Amino acid sequence: MTKFLILTKYDETLGLEPMSKWAPEDARAHAEYQMAINKELVDSGEWVEGYALTGPELAKIVVSDGGTAPVITDGPFPEAKELLAGYQMVDVESLDRALEIAARVSAAPGPGGAPIGQRIEVRQVMADLLGCEL
Repeated sequence: MTKFLILTKYDETLGLEPMSKWAPEDARAHAEYQMAINKELVDSGEWVEGYALTGPELAKIVVSDGGTAPVITDGPFPEAKELLAGYQMVDVESLDRALEIAARVSAAPGPGGAPIGQRIEVRQVMADLLGCEL
């Protein structure tokens, strides 16, 4: 088994408002769709963990040189077009299976029930790639 991180991002280039501005029934349908995928992953033993994240208005950016007090600012940077919205960690048999899950996540319903078509990033856990714990 190999662990992959499936990253869901809010991408303003899709022309969608943040989910906090959707009609309640659309937000509920989206969340129920994601929870159904997660339940299937739990039932199949492929689920490790995952969470939706708060909106970027609650994010903080931390920069430290290791010697002085860190600089903490509100984030993200206003020019960011793509922001992390949530993630799923899965432990699956292959990259193909991780990509299959990511495709389902990408097709989550948005306003009016139409699939969003989000770009989903899939990244293998380095320790699994190297065959060691890091």
